[in-house]
Amino acid sequence: MSRPFQRVCMYKLLFFLSLLWFGASAQDTLPKFTVVNQPGNRVIISWTNPYGQNIRQISIQRSFDSLKNFRTILTVPDATAPQNGYADTKATNDHMFYRLYLLLDSNGHYLFSRSKRPAVASAGDKLFLPSDQNGIISLKKIEEITATAKGADSAKVAEQIIFIKRRDTLVGAIKAELLKRFRDSINLRTKDTVFMKSTDTLVIRSFVAKEVFRPSKWVYTEKDGNVKIALTDAGQRKYTLKFYEEDNTPLFEVSRLPDTVLILDKSNFIHSGWFNFELYEDGKLKERHKVYIPKEF
Repeated sequence: MSRPFQRVCMYKLLFFLSLLWFGASAQDTLPKFTVVNQPGNRVIISWTNPYGQNIRQISIQRSFDSLKNFRTILTVPDATAPQNGYADTKATNDHMFYRLYLLLDSNGHYLFSRSKRPAVASAGDKLFLPSDQNGIISLKKIEEITATAKGADSAKVAEQIIFIKRRDTLVGAIKAELLKRFRDSINLRTKDTVFMKSTDTLVIRSFVAKEVFRPSKWVYTEKDGNVKIALTDAGQRKYTLKFYEEDNTPLFEVSRLPDTVLILDKSNFIHSGWFNFELYEDGKLKERHKVYIPKEF
């Protein structure tokens, strides 16, 4: 790479960084961010991102000092989200320093925001939190998370807000008065389950469907471990059956199936486990499936 070209790239990078920095001074956008204390020993870090795909990674860092010993506490899953944030519930105290690490492009250009301590949330603060990626119930337009001004009854504020998590990730919050409606919506419109982890934290447990194996109606394993092939029209059509290891390495082939019922001895499969197969009818693929040979044979 020539030096003039490197110099042009550097000028472009400096111009981009200056847009980030000075644009943030006019509005609350990256690399500027908001850090406020919330009731219940929470520190909410939030920001807006108007730069979309130009930011490849955002990491939140925390330290006792404003200049050094910063450690990353979270790398955001989606750095391109227009609004995002994180609730730090593991900070040693409520006056630690925070900063953001921004990876700007695939060439490794990066930027650190200025470090700052949490402020006390005011009634007008809008704290943006991650949206639900489920796609069924969107939390993007969630109730604004607000707190009363300094000197308010923090216990009363805590009663008014229910934080919503998926596993350990905070995905939003709602007013306590909307809790029943929200839970009913989850129960009726999804297969997810919800439970109260604490008096002010609701956790959504995502439904994970168990894989149910449905054997082929033509090629399947019997109770004795042998493989049965049942084709009622085997005499009228030409069937070919090819077996493969689980990684699709060819095992063996049955080129003609003259009888309507054929039993393949389990010893043909050499070992136990799953085996893939392809059943062809008159040269055309009829079925692609698998059979299981048990260990006890």
